[in-house]
Amino acid sequence: MNDNPLLDVLTREGVLINVSVRYWRAAKKLKAEDLGLDPDDVTDRLISLGHKKLLPREAMAAFALIESRTHALVDANTFPFLNGLGHFLPNRRLEEVTSRLKALEHEFDAARAEFTSRYADLRVQASRDWWEAARKLVSDPDRLVATIEDAFPQPSRMDRYFGFTADLFQITVPERLQSELVDLADQTELVRARQQVAAEARAKISAGVECFVGDCVASMREQTAQLCNEMLGSFRDGKTGIHQKTLNRLVNFIDQFKSLNFAGDQDLERRLEEVRKQFLIHSAEEYRDNDKARSRLTQGIKNLADTAREMAQSDAREIVERFGKLGVRKFVLAA
Repeated sequence: MNDNPLLDVLTREGVLINVSVRYWRAAKKLKAEDLGLDPDDVTDRLISLGHKKLLPREAMAAFALIESRTHALVDANTFPFLNGLGHFLPNRRLEEVTSRLKALEHEFDAARAEFTSRYADLRVQASRDWWEAARKLVSDPDRLVATIEDAFPQPSRMDRYFGFTADLFQITVPERLQSELVDLADQTELVRARQQVAAEARAKISAGVECFVGDCVASMREQTAQLCNEMLGSFRDGKTGIHQKTLNRLVNFIDQFKSLNFAGDQDLERRLEEVRKQFLIHSAEEYRDNDKARSRLTQGIKNLADTAREMAQSDAREIVERFGKLGVRKFVLAA
């Protein structure tokens, strides 16, 4: 049984997710010899070799865009868990996030199929482009072009350079580590070593859970303050003053907050709902036509920013303790 109620309730409130987008980067790290130079004559202070693109940037643009959108999706809907061990995804966001990841995976597969169909032509064109560039840069362009051509994977091996994976993990700590069959003389020492590793891992994860929950609470409060400040800047500097897209950002943020608020930050959730009911029931056009209403909106957003910033700097221990009691309550009801 898990003796950490915080960890137990965290396990029931969400999962860890790890998403990987792999694709061929179409780059080659050039050496001095590739350019017909003596390595002893090349100094990093004056000459930069490094990774050079084998194909034009646009050839891989679709993959770069999918990778960027995938990481943005994960970052917007999760919390970093224990120094990058994984990303914590609350259950209330699980269905939407996994659905959108599947759509991105389909886009990735389509981009890979399209790239693969053009790969042979891209290689030929790249060789021509590199030769034109090489003959202006080095004394032996054929040598450089041969190095570039060797850097292109064979078409039959290209699939291994591409992959889109999204893995979900349940948060747990090791009770013990099983030992495989070994010589009797080594068995006792191996068991002792493995049990020590398990105990250390268990202690490390359990100790980090309280900080993790508190950090998640502070992060959402900081994001609230940041959004409010950006809205105030838009009100002040925007051509139209108050724009509907700016108000919609806060509406969407409140909805997003409610689905990410696994820790139960009731104070901030209540304040956000008050702002929604008081200020977001009116359109931007109504605010632009009413100086008094516009002034109240601006002050309301400023008050929310100040409150959220103050809350972010306060101790979240009460929320963490209340969150942990959910785990204790589970065992009481089951008894």
